[in-house]
Amino acid sequence: MLIERKILSDFSKLVRENRNQNFQSNLKVGVDLGTSNIVISVLDENNNPIAGMTKESKVVKDGIVVDFIGAINVLKIMKAKLEDTLSVKLINAATAIPPGIIKGNIKCISNVVEGAGFEVINIVDEPTAASTVLNIKNGAVVDVGGGTTGISILKNGEVIYTGDEPTGGIHMSLVIAGYYGCSIEEAETIKKDKNRESEVFEIVRPVVEKMASIVKGFLKDYEVHEIYVVGGAASFEGFEEVFEKFIGIKTIKTNESLFVTPLGIAMNCN
Repeated sequence: MLIERKILSDFSKLVRENRNQNFQSNLKVGVDLGTSNIVISVLDENNNPIAGMTKESKVVKDGIVVDFIGAINVLKIMKAKLEDTLSVKLINAATAIPPGIIKGNIKCISNVVEGAGFEVINIVDEPTAASTVLNIKNGAVVDVGGGTTGISILKNGEVIYTGDEPTGGIHMSLVIAGYYGCSIEEAETIKKDKNRESEVFEIVRPVVEKMASIVKGFLKDYEVHEIYVVGGAASFEGFEEVFEKFIGIKTIKTNESLFVTPLGIAMNCN
């Protein structure tokens, strides 16, 4: 997994340092409309990170677009900034959905991306996108997002099951807000404060155990020997240890877990 870790580190630097790499080939674009963040990832045809951008947003809730115009406007601004930085027009894009959402919501997500000026050429479910980055052939990929916990189970490189339940990062924030008697916005800030990570993790541990319980339920009819966790809500140190102890299956978390799925979406832009 060393190659995958390097790709994630490279992409994270591009996003956080607001820069891009030189390129001489066709570009692959991924648009991740998350509950907490919208991420655009840009790769070259060999899946090397070229540029990226992330923006906090509340336009999507549990895989459902709740602010259609707002989502389009945010995405348009991000697209324009990346095009200006790269001096190239971004045309085709892939996007992703939580597994198990209804067809109408899938179309709505696609319409947002197309409304921002992209042509959607592929739609993939989020945990499957993550498995592309991690190069997983067997096991379960769990994507812990802002609003949901999704799973894809793979056997010999094929997805044999997907599932999704509404427990994610926002539920951590609700618990934090209740504990400290503060607003959701303040709770979000506390949750992301690295200096308070160990303190906060003990507060949200019951939510993490709830997520593990959801995953354990998904796995009850399948033989799985490894679980891979990704997603921004899984960023806490020790997150994977709670999963492994609760479920009893080896659980692995890579670096830069927030960016695994966005990169995987772009890799499926073909």
